[in-house]
Amino acid sequence: MVKAIFTTKPDSIYDDLPESRYNFPKTYLNYVEKTIGDFVIYYEPRRGGRQVYFSVAKVEGIDKSPVREDWFCCRISNYLEFDSPVPLREDDFYYESQLKKGDGSTNKGAFGRAIRLLPEDEFDLILKTGFSQNLVDVESEARQEPAGFDEAPALFERPIIETTLRRPFRDRAFMRQVREAYGNRCAITGLKIINGGGRPEVQAAHIRPVADHGPDSIRNGMALSGTVHWMFDRGIISIDENYKILKAKNKFPEEMNRMLHPDGGLILPENQSMFPHQKFLEYHREHIFKG
Repeated sequence: MVKAIFTTKPDSIYDDLPESRYNFPKTYLNYVEKTIGDFVIYYEPRRGGRQVYFSVAKVEGIDKSPVREDWFCCRISNYLEFDSPVPLREDDFYYESQLKKGDGSTNKGAFGRAIRLLPEDEFDLILKTGFSQNLVDVESEARQEPAGFDEAPALFERPIIETTLRRPFRDRAFMRQVREAYGNRCAITGLKIINGGGRPEVQAAHIRPVADHGPDSIRNGMALSGTVHWMFDRGIISIDENYKILKAKNKFPEEMNRMLHPDGGLILPENQSMFPHQKFLEYHREHIFKG
């Protein structure tokens, strides 16, 4: 098994959904076969993107691609976005050493490959950089645990990738990312409440539940206040394909109408690439909504 970089972007024409599938041409089949059962990092190129590493995921297997002949499709799991995207380079330092030539310039041949194998130490460094804030928070909490509590400190004796697979770590990362995307504001009511300690009241809700194989992705999340989160999880409300609020007939409390955003629509992130993905909204309407 081998780590790798997979290149993709929000407006991919290859029907990619990085949270669950990644399409690639036969040219890269030998590379990708080596990654089965291991982890990859997604990279967003400059053209149409940010030129950053932005998430980690696991390759479960390979199938024939449904999009085009002689292409293949990776089955993806354990997707998780970084707290902060990691730039391709910082000054003259490249996170992928193969991208730097001996004279300090970019190795355009290596850089032009959409899939690049990645040494373990470089993979770990990108992960630690991308999740730096989350790791600091977890370590800080571990130090505050009472004597005799040894579960959290043990976390740091494990490889970084094992840490990112633990549910508490993923919940924290998902919560931070969703809250930030929505500006700590409830997407359905518009309320933004900050408590005396400076913490936002709004929660991070999964659109397709984790129990139903929903990913920890901003596009599978919305910032919702506690009561609205409860109603959303129980199918009392949902969101249509135009980001309008749907209410389950005879189940939605009438007194809640005054709490909804006046235009009946979802308050969306400023960054369109973080909008709820239609595939996840469709799943919620078909499997959870009681309308």
